[in-house]
Amino acid sequence: MPAPQFKVNTYRYDPYKNFRFRVKWKPTVGGGGFEYVAGVSKVSGLSRVTEVVRHRSGSDPSTIRVSPGQTEYQPITLERGVTHDVQFEQWANKIWDYTNSLQSEDNATQLVSLADFRKDLVIELHNEAGQLVIAYNVYRCWVSEYQALPELDGMGNATAIQMIKLENEGWERDYSVTEPTEPSFTLPAS
Repeated sequence: MPAPQFKVNTYRYDPYKNFRFRVKWKPTVGGGGFEYVAGVSKVSGLSRVTEVVRHRSGSDPSTIRVSPGQTEYQPITLERGVTHDVQFEQWANKIWDYTNSLQSEDNATQLVSLADFRKDLVIELHNEAGQLVIAYNVYRCWVSEYQALPELDGMGNATAIQMIKLENEGWERDYSVTEPTEPSFTLPAS
């Protein structure tokens, strides 16, 4: 029998599932704390890539030495069904907006909302009982790609999905979120 991977719920051997999660972000300038983002149905994985620096001195053996170089955090995508909620569009418009681009010749309108185009995110993973089990803080995100509507198909049978791609400057696990004691119940009650 394998060793338990959970310290609180030692009977548990199954890893957490990927279908219970929530995303929250800080509102624009003047806003308070974090607020949950409505309707997010898919979040891409968190990944980072560290460049490999190769070097060799002339007196070294015929092998190349490697050391870590710069680290790059990969973009994150958020997807949700198309609704009348305009939060994705408002955030994307802080980087570039068609109407502002037409009026920018007189320099009266700014093309980028420099004061608030970046947001911090929190991605929360929940267990099957809905308890928060893991959270990651993602820093200084901004929208590099916005898909307002997907490809439309008269013969299709799918939900229309909206998407934003977020560049970010790093993420870290929130270690203040600890493993909860999982609930137990009996139905019908005796």
